[in-house]
Amino acid sequence: MIKITNTLSGKKEVFKPLKDKQVNMFVCGPTVFDVAHLGHARTYIIFDVIVKYLRSRGYDVFYLQNITDVDDKIIKRAAEEKVSWQKIASKYEKLFYQSMRALKVTAVSQYARATDYIPEIISQVEKLLDKGYAYFLEDGIYYDISKFKDYGKLAKRTRKQAEDGVSRIDDAIGKRNKGDFCLWKKSKPGEPRWNSPWFFGRPGWHIEDTAIAEKYFGPQYDIHGGGRDLIFPHHEAEIAQMEAISGKKPFVKYWLHTGFLTINKEKMSKSLKNFTSVDAFLKNTEDGARVLRLMIIKNHYRSPIEFNEKIVEQAKREIRSFDEFIERLKIVEDKKQKNHLKIEQFQKAFEQAMDDDFNTPKALGVIFTLIKQANILINKNELSKDDIKNMMTFLGDVDKSFGFIFRKRKRKYIPLTVEALLKEREQYRQANNFDKADELRAEIKKLGYTIDDTPHGPVVKKIK
Repeated sequence: MIKITNTLSGKKEVFKPLKDKQVNMFVCGPTVFDVAHLGHARTYIIFDVIVKYLRSRGYDVFYLQNITDVDDKIIKRAAEEKVSWQKIASKYEKLFYQSMRALKVTAVSQYARATDYIPEIISQVEKLLDKGYAYFLEDGIYYDISKFKDYGKLAKRTRKQAEDGVSRIDDAIGKRNKGDFCLWKKSKPGEPRWNSPWFFGRPGWHIEDTAIAEKYFGPQYDIHGGGRDLIFPHHEAEIAQMEAISGKKPFVKYWLHTGFLTINKEKMSKSLKNFTSVDAFLKNTEDGARVLRLMIIKNHYRSPIEFNEKIVEQAKREIRSFDEFIERLKIVEDKKQKNHLKIEQFQKAFEQAMDDDFNTPKALGVIFTLIKQANILINKNELSKDDIKNMMTFLGDVDKSFGFIFRKRKRKYIPLTVEALLKEREQYRQANNFDKADELRAEIKKLGYTIDDTPHGPVVKKIK
């Protein structure tokens, strides 16, 4: 039984999709005016893990993510670079996909560009006007939040706070309420524009998400996710739009929000100019995708992560320990003992952790405990081939969601002679005959290989 902490209720709830095992899920995507940074990666990696885990538990998840490809930021960037807004949007959309592939974020079923859904956006604005929730100003059509009595139910407030999104706040003369937001903006000369029943314009930020979601899912669906800075006003505005249009509540059954990735206690963001891009991190960090995924999975999705060199180095060490453990398994000699590892217990503990609001730190602790016990059995020469097979199957299943345990590369070729000497040396070491073990180390070195005796067992490397 999976339980999820629902931002809407503020409580941990049993997960029951609207229709059996079918899950419709929407996560707010990027505004493509610049490269993705690690704050974005934190959100997209963890939802990648969540979706893949739900699928492993038998749920049929359709994971939809929007691409905001028309926005003030895109227009501004285009003017600065003296190119079209379409060129900026196309360039950074492609770079975003490249970054996600590099991070093994592959769970998304469908990406949806805002500009591909202009008719749906216009239709929603028309309905809000007809129902009396929207009004005209000189620069566009605005939503009157005083007309929607439940405004603020997600954030438990109606006013902006310091942690909220700082961009795309619609300031206009004549707004009925300070929090009113633009649904359809009148285009200025040189700006992107589409014809409408009222005037040439472009969509507001909030309306694109509800229009896209309704196109795919209808007026109600199961899960909406995003960073916690989007709770207000963005997600609050989405609820106000869709529930006003359809009259059905709730618009979304479960709201999930990720904690910030911070630097010096401040949210990583482009506006604060304190961000590290995904591309820069991957270029400057060995095995960067695995390191970043582990670093994020070690923290609960709702908790903040303080990004610094210390946690990066710790994740690097842990990645190396995984690699050394896998390498050590390759040289275990099968003594035909009965199985000592109760893999079913670890599988159950892992599922219990993940079923409890996707508690990845606790689930990861199960994996570390398994490796610790396996190393003890290796040291006692009591790990059988069946133990290894069962353990590798389990770790493989886990890694379908976690995506960092196994290094995706071809196994380094080690001559059979060296492998035989390595196994023989390990037997002498287990028997505390270190003089003979040292002799074999010297023989292996003559063949062009060195041995690192790690806490998890010996790792052989070719001498360069």
